[in-house]
Amino acid sequence: MTALLAAATGILAITALAAPASSEPGPELGLPPIPAVPGLPIPSSPTDLLVPKFVGAPAQSRPIHDPPIPQNPWLSPDGTNTMHNDAYASDAYRVSGPLGQKLRVTSASYGVRECATIAFDSRGRLVGLCGGLEGFVMMVIDPVTLKPISELPTSPRNLLTARNPLTDICGGTYFFLDADNVAYPTTGQRSILKIAVEPDGKLTKQGEWSLTEHVTEDDCLIATMPDWNGRIWFFTQQGAIGTLDRQTGAVLMTQLPDGEQVTNSVATDETGGMYVVSTHALYRLDTDEAGQPAVTWREVYDRGSRTKPGNLSQGSGTTPTLLGKRWVAINDNADPQTNVLVYDRQKGATDRLHCTQPVLPADAGTTDNSLIAVDNSFIIENNYGYAGPQSTLFGKTTTPGIARVMVDDDGCHVAWTNDEVAPSSVAKASLGNGLLYAYTKPPSASGIDAWYFTAIDIRTGKTAWSRLTGTGIQWNNHYASIYLGPDGAAYIATLAGLVRLKDS
Repeated sequence: MTALLAAATGILAITALAAPASSEPGPELGLPPIPAVPGLPIPSSPTDLLVPKFVGAPAQSRPIHDPPIPQNPWLSPDGTNTMHNDAYASDAYRVSGPLGQKLRVTSASYGVRECATIAFDSRGRLVGLCGGLEGFVMMVIDPVTLKPISELPTSPRNLLTARNPLTDICGGTYFFLDADNVAYPTTGQRSILKIAVEPDGKLTKQGEWSLTEHVTEDDCLIATMPDWNGRIWFFTQQGAIGTLDRQTGAVLMTQLPDGEQVTNSVATDETGGMYVVSTHALYRLDTDEAGQPAVTWREVYDRGSRTKPGNLSQGSGTTPTLLGKRWVAINDNADPQTNVLVYDRQKGATDRLHCTQPVLPADAGTTDNSLIAVDNSFIIENNYGYAGPQSTLFGKTTTPGIARVMVDDDGCHVAWTNDEVAPSSVAKASLGNGLLYAYTKPPSASGIDAWYFTAIDIRTGKTAWSRLTGTGIQWNNHYASIYLGPDGAAYIATLAGLVRLKDS
């Protein structure tokens, strides 16, 4: 199947989800119609009754004492501020998530709209940046009922361009939330918005910084992040990197080498370092006193010979993940087997590459999601074979594999490998109970597309339990992340809405 046909198939599948409640579902997919009223449950399928609802047994809480991560003063409390939880992009929560004890699963449909990035305001409400065929919308969502409280369009989508709505991450994937309940998303019009979440949940646009003088028309904004001094850094798909002084509006720029693209988020630490991975190399950047960004060090990695099915570009699919005071890790795109690469991120390091650890199956392993930092290890999830929603239709799924890589004094080693199949979930760790959460889809000879929220013991790598969310394409998360709320509830966005899981 050509890439164009694959994209078209995925778009048609999602378009089928957008049918009004009075219409008939597409016969080739057997899909229920999506409710016309936002906030109603994601529709279930008759095949829900043909698969196990719960597999395994509830877990016992075994907290993991992880090295503390410094709180960036320009972000809301860690665990609430970005897709990857904190400035280190650890993807690890201090709270205890679900243990599997009489799990209650609720959902809400928002039509064809997926909230890939979610933060939590000071009142525990969800603040989501949600994308659909029409563009991107910021939403405030009740954390229990999942009903929308308010919404504000941030960036319309131009469907006449060549960008595929299923893979387009320009101006609508990442944002951060600060301690004053103010969100900073990018737009497709090459600007950064300042949007306040008011006490009543209303969203108010407080400002906008246009970057059209600094970002070319054929480029787009991918990610933003504040450093410890409060400067907003921004990164474009074509490798332009800038700092924005939010008081004066002054912008200072640098440019990565020609041909290098940025397709993932970024991390930062208290020493002033900003870490970004391009399709060719891992970087640390710092600023001078005036805020001018510059490359401190650059490490080229093996980007392989192709864009593997499961990746959005040829290169690393990870956001740089920081661990402790010393390490930063990514994956590469090597043939035949991808590696977890762990580097010494300090400015004066001489032997920067600490280890190259092969992981996942040869010729069938890659990831397009961030690593998870837990204790002295990094966890990687296999996304090989995920080329869009059509990849998991009619009982099909992707290649299994989740692995934990331990960082030793003299290198690294694989502690365990788990055979769960997580097509595209941004997995998360709960340090509060010792569980790793992934969104999984086992293969099915009967053609049933069953999606599960799965808990894995971080210490042993053994699956503790899996809970069915639903069957059918409407339950596909399509690269959306798992989140844990301040009360320990788990959330996962799907192509049709949002799912919440919490112990009774």
